[in-house]
Amino acid sequence: MRDRGLGMPAAIVLVSPWLDVTASGDTETTLRTADPNALDERHARQAAAAYAALEHHKDPYASPVYGDYATGFPPTLIQGGLKEVLLSGFVRMYQALDTAGVTVKLDLYEGMIHNFPDRIPDAPEAIAARQKMRAFLHQHLGL
Repeated sequence: MRDRGLGMPAAIVLVSPWLDVTASGDTETTLRTADPNALDERHARQAAAAYAALEHHKDPYASPVYGDYATGFPPTLIQGGLKEVLLSGFVRMYQALDTAGVTVKLDLYEGMIHNFPDRIPDAPEAIAARQKMRAFLHQHLGL
């Protein structure tokens, strides 16, 4: 949207996002067995290949962690669990946005797995995550 000169959203909320299809983050290996929702390595490669051709895996449109966020990127909330195989991507995206001066919050939850707010919606962590999401959107959307 930004690169095409279109309007940007007032804020972005990312819940358990897949931000690096190269699978180069350390938690892609270290947390693979901790997250029951994680694809095994073969299926993760297949999913990445279906998403983008191998030569485009580091393209920011496929893997946002490789993007340039120096201008025109909205406030962003990244939420996830500390047992997610994708955790490295959350941290790297937070660092990229923070370094670029974007208003960004990284909201992580102990013991939580991929997409926990939807998969275990009654968990205290899921309830807290939704409350923080709501507050973030209210703050940045002027509600």
